[in-house]
Amino acid sequence: MHSFNGLLTQFEQFFAQHSFPTSPATLYEPCSYLLNMGGKRVRPVLCLMSHELFAELNENAWNTATAIELFHNFTLMHDDIMDAAPLRRGYQTVHEKFGQSTAILSGDVMSIYAYEHLNKINTTYIHTVIELFNETAIKICEGQQLDMDFEQRPFVSMEDYIHMITLKTSVLLATSLRLGAILGGASLGCAEVLYNFGKTLGIAFQLKDDYLDAYGNTAKTGKQLGGDILSNKKTFLSAKAFEIATDEQKLILSDLLARKDANKVNDTLAFFDQLNIRQYLETEMNAYTSRAYELLEKVPVISKRKVHLQDVADMLLKRIH
Repeated sequence: MHSFNGLLTQFEQFFAQHSFPTSPATLYEPCSYLLNMGGKRVRPVLCLMSHELFAELNENAWNTATAIELFHNFTLMHDDIMDAAPLRRGYQTVHEKFGQSTAILSGDVMSIYAYEHLNKINTTYIHTVIELFNETAIKICEGQQLDMDFEQRPFVSMEDYIHMITLKTSVLLATSLRLGAILGGASLGCAEVLYNFGKTLGIAFQLKDDYLDAYGNTAKTGKQLGGDILSNKKTFLSAKAFEIATDEQKLILSDLLARKDANKVNDTLAFFDQLNIRQYLETEMNAYTSRAYELLEKVPVISKRKVHLQDVADMLLKRIH
């Protein structure tokens, strides 16, 4: 069994073998530009770690992990366009550097190359793999659309918010684990437990992001404190505040979110403090975190083989930036 960092090194070596055509450079250079920004590569490595619980790594696992990473980066390229994001990982986003039309087309071709790697899989599980991959791709699109829909609404319910982040963020983590397990020969029941572990882990991960955006140390996160508040992005904090606020407090919250002045973040956080939103968020994060660890414990594999998955969960859920 390999650690996350051990598999990350191996994956980077395999992933580096993927190369886009040289022509037209105007189409493929933006793809390489985004992939060379780096990234944690959490999803493909989770696929490999899950596979390794049941079998030695093989070309099927490596190609599936590569497809996952290519597809993930395709979604990032298009998400940045929709969010009008100027930076990703400290670099200009693709649409800022190369133009919006190019970013759309480069994202499209990157998604097609993901399927090129799936097509290299040589196993009786090929149809199951593609079906799961497609189901997940659809869910991610649905989650992104809901996220955009929510921008037009003053408030969203907690149920709607959790549903959206499940689709947009956590299902790809979950499917990465499920695909690795299936390719490794795990039973469908065992693969399902790993899927639920990944889905719960993904929700906890997003809640941690919400927390760090509002209450993190900017020197460590490298992000502007309260960026989600400034952009009126729907998060756990605003959803929970709407859920428990009185009618009068909802009016106050509406006024706060509509503001554009320099004190918006501090005043909104002060309002959240009045409603103990930070405590609610910490409780919810802890609940999903505990549930994720419980599900990992239920995976029918001896504990010492799951140590590295436990380490990944620790890395994602106990991070300070």
